[in-house]
Order: sequence, then C-alpha cells, then structure tokens
Amino acid sequence: MPTPSLSAKPALTDRPKVIYLDAFGTLFGVKGSVGEIYSNLALRVGVSTNAQAVNRAFYQSFAAAERMAFPGVEPDAIPALEYRWWKDVVSETFDRVGALEKFSDFDQFYGDLYGYFETPAPWRVYPDTLPSLTRWQSMNIELGIISNFDSRLHRVLDVLGLSAYFQTVTLSTEVGVAKPDAKIFQVALAKHSCAANQAWHIGDSEAEDYAGAKTVGMRAILVARD
Repeated sequence: MPTPSLSAKPALTDRPKVIYLDAFGTLFGVKGSVGEIYSNLALRVGVSTNAQAVNRAFYQSFAAAERMAFPGVEPDAIPALEYRWWKDVVSETFDRVGALEKFSDFDQFYGDLYGYFETPAPWRVYPDTLPSLTRWQSMNIELGIISNFDSRLHRVLDVLGLSAYFQTVTLSTEVGVAKPDAKIFQVALAKHSCAANQAWHIGDSEAEDYAGAKTVGMRAILVARD
C-alpha cells in the first residue's frame, strides 16, 4: 500500500545517500483541477466551457500523447519542442469539448496559458512537503528530482520556494527518455555519484516512479495523493 504522505513514510533506519522525488503530484499539485484552470483562462477571452468536461478531455488528451522526451535533440531546441508538445495537448483538449474553433486567437491564448503555469498561481505545495525536505536536509541527505515535467519546472520550483532544497533536477526532456525508463534514473544517480542501493525514490505513480525505481535497484516509495 502507498504511504499517504511524505511525512508518513517509514523511518530513516537505513539512511540513504540521496533521496530523489518526483515533482508534480508528489511535491506540489494544481489548485482545484486542470479543467477549472483551463476553463477560467478560456472565459477571460470569451470562451465558455464546462470545467469538468475540460478536465476529462485534458486527461484523455494527455494519456493519448507520447511521453515528453526528445532523444538526440540539441539542448537549445528543447524549449520549443516542449511548447509544441503542450500546445498539441491543449488544442486537443479544447477540440474534444467542441471549443477549439471558438477562440479568436488560439495561439495567443495558448501562449498566455503556457506562461501562467510558470507562475505560483495554479500550484499548491502539499502540507508535508517543506517539513519533509527540511528534515532530510538537516540530516545531510542529498536531494534530487526525477521528473517527466518540462523545463519550466526549474522556474516553478523557484517561485514555490523549493529549488534551494535540491542539488539536482533531472528531466525527461533533457535526458531524452521518460520514467519509467531506466536511463533517466541512471543519469540522476550519476549526478550524485550514487549507487542505486544507496538511493530512494519517492513518487505518486506506481508505473513511472515505483516500478521504474525498483527496476534499477533503488528503494521505491509510493506516496498517495488526492
């Protein structure tokens, strides 16, 4: 069974060298729902939608998309590819609810929406996040992030007051593979010169976080979020 929160994990009897964490869904989540945020932003430009329908459409579109990783791509090209990847998901979301053609300038709307998710406004840090990070930091345990988020995560961590806790951030778009692929975990381990059996990984996805970490020999902990 997954632990319900970071603070409810087992005691650190065998202290790891590094604790890696997933980001979205583990350290922080959205306020309300993605559908509510998308619908509220759409309403600002005169497009009325049902938030629950948009939320369902978003998760359908997200699940249908290929994992966000760009193997063999130069680092300078990654932000534009991330932008396009999310644009396809967002346009598909509004198309599923019959609202895409209602936008007078969807490109402008999407650009504003994309930037909005770099601000603190749509996010909430889970109550147990900061106490847990502070505790581990006080124990001189190194901390890293392994995430399938895009490169906006660096900015999000900063505006949420989380970036100072982490020595490394390893992203699927930068590595070229996404969790649960073993390579992303191995790249993260190499940044800390850490053997897999000296590391823990905590995340909210059984397939991407728990199974992926166990495959490479890390201790895997599944955290339950709402």
